[in-house]
Amino acid sequence: MAGLPYALALMLILGAHELGHYFTARRYGIDVSLPYFIPIPFALGTFGAFIKMKSLSPTRRAAFDVAVAGPLAGLAVAVPALLIGLQYSEVVSTGQAPPMMMGGADAGSSLLFALLAKIALGEAVLEGHRLVLHPVAFAGWLGLLVTALNLMPVGQLDGGHMAHALLGRRRAYSAGVATLVALVILGLFVWGGLLFWALIIYFIAGTRDAPPLNDVSRLDRGRVVLGALAFALLLLILLPVPPGLYASFGIHSPYL
Repeated sequence: MAGLPYALALMLILGAHELGHYFTARRYGIDVSLPYFIPIPFALGTFGAFIKMKSLSPTRRAAFDVAVAGPLAGLAVAVPALLIGLQYSEVVSTGQAPPMMMGGADAGSSLLFALLAKIALGEAVLEGHRLVLHPVAFAGWLGLLVTALNLMPVGQLDGGHMAHALLGRRRAYSAGVATLVALVILGLFVWGGLLFWALIIYFIAGTRDAPPLNDVSRLDRGRVVLGALAFALLLLILLPVPPGLYASFGIHSPYL
């Protein structure tokens, strides 16, 4: 029973993400399976969920819509879960919060997370920047992480399909390779954990995606703008709050 709030919240987030893909694919007549959930009996309890597309997208527009629908649907559940869970989370001083994978977090670890923490916790984040996340908040944080990983413009990831639809096959391939190289460089000089994620992304997503049947049509301006906003969202999730902006966000600065 103690794990039920976390399990339900995470299943809803992952399920919404995959059902966003599923219903959009069905709207375009693409043969697609229902979501598969991958359980594991330790750590986070799951390796996530996926759907199997059994036919190609008819056009670039269809490929883009199917790809972007998942992250948007997942965020529609993850953000409310995070806001609700943060209200039951605890703000503590530096060093008193557990590691991230055990429910600890730094309020400034992500621009978007810092904004949501400020909305949910208000003045409490002026007292400390370390958070002990409620299980529902932890599930919401994982939802942000899953969204960010999927939005990376690499191969079979959602971001890879979106990049292909926006840029074409060759430029999307170059963007994917550049992203993996950037992850490796950051892993070597900033945070070693990124090397693990770069390896996982390479073996799961590769560097190329399956092209749509009509790979010459272009996207309309609205979808181009939506794609740009989606990739901006990727940066908002991944980039930490710069030291000089802690005061602007109204959260306690660990650098003072």
